[in-house]
Amino acid sequence: MMQITDLQKEQKIIPLLRLGFRPFFLFGAAFAVVAIFLWLLILQGKSELSPLGGGYWWHLHEMIFGFASAIIAGFLLTAVQNWTGIPGIQNKSLLFLVILWLTARITLLMPNLLGETFSMLIDLAFLPAVAIFLGKPIIAIKQYRNLFFVPLLILFTLVNIEFYLALQIPETFSIQISAYAGVMLVTFLMSVMVGRVGPMFTANGTQTPKPISIPWLDIVTNGSLAVITFYLILHPLLTINNNMLGGLLIISAIFQAIRIIRWRPWITVKIPLLWSLHLAVIFISSGLFTIGLSYFSSELSSSHSWHILTIGGMGGLILAMISRVSLGHTGRPLQPPKTMSIAFLLIFIAAIVRGYLPIFMPDSIIMIYQASAGIWYLSFGLFVFHYGPMLLKNRTDGRPG
Repeated sequence: MMQITDLQKEQKIIPLLRLGFRPFFLFGAAFAVVAIFLWLLILQGKSELSPLGGGYWWHLHEMIFGFASAIIAGFLLTAVQNWTGIPGIQNKSLLFLVILWLTARITLLMPNLLGETFSMLIDLAFLPAVAIFLGKPIIAIKQYRNLFFVPLLILFTLVNIEFYLALQIPETFSIQISAYAGVMLVTFLMSVMVGRVGPMFTANGTQTPKPISIPWLDIVTNGSLAVITFYLILHPLLTINNNMLGGLLIISAIFQAIRIIRWRPWITVKIPLLWSLHLAVIFISSGLFTIGLSYFSSELSSSHSWHILTIGGMGGLILAMISRVSLGHTGRPLQPPKTMSIAFLLIFIAAIVRGYLPIFMPDSIIMIYQASAGIWYLSFGLFVFHYGPMLLKNRTDGRPG
């Protein structure tokens, strides 16, 4: 395969800054642990930190625009090199993005350092900056199919702006609905990406035929998520009807389920990098379905139900994908460390504990929060422990990247 970066020149760059996945997967996973730990301290009144917007706003915002956005940036800035054959950003340009992301995390947690306005502007600048670096090589070779991700990043920025407006104009913009819009946008992006690679990964990993593509199924599966996302984004202009929202979520869940069944998850049970991916998609489907039901039943809390999607669906798919991508792009066989199977399993247990146990144990809610958070720490902590050294070292095969 062609080496698209001069190896001698690259050896002068520290490994962490040689490709986007390295810093953003490592720091994003570490932040996933730190952010939930700090949120639990704030929630229990055991921290004197006073983040911008208050603890609740900060928690919702940072899990989307701190954690998830870092992983998305790392994935896209790495994938664009494969799409275009043009070297991905590295060294000073990549360091600039990392510093921008990290500065936003620090200043939102401690807004007195630079002031609330400057902290907000730093945070809002990150995704547009990623979009610029992503779009340049795509436009250079006129590969407009993948340019789709650039306006998607701008849409993420629009949702981020709504988050801040919810602090200033709460009668028009809702913190909670803005958070739901952000979650659905991440879910949409993950659904598109896993739809592209899931069948291929499964076929290659199990040495079985790839399922025949059904274009209309992918369109409806992702399109239903897009409709829900825009419905939530437009909440300042619309009155959100819970029955309509619930119905749309259930419909979306059904199409997700149909698609994953066609991928035959049962043939992946012996391959951790595959069953973890498939199980995450199953949690996306079950999360969407449970959230949808919660808008029709007073016995189901929509707040708890959303965590089935965010922890099991988003968290599970992120962990599965970064574990696979990190191995492939550091020149290693697609065989994760054995204890990563435990990490994959733990993330889904955390989702069950946080999403379903409150239904049966409403009087033990703090204990449930603590248990779910502790399991989350272990899951992403195992990734940082095992993959941190890989991301900080040269590729094992001597190639660039």
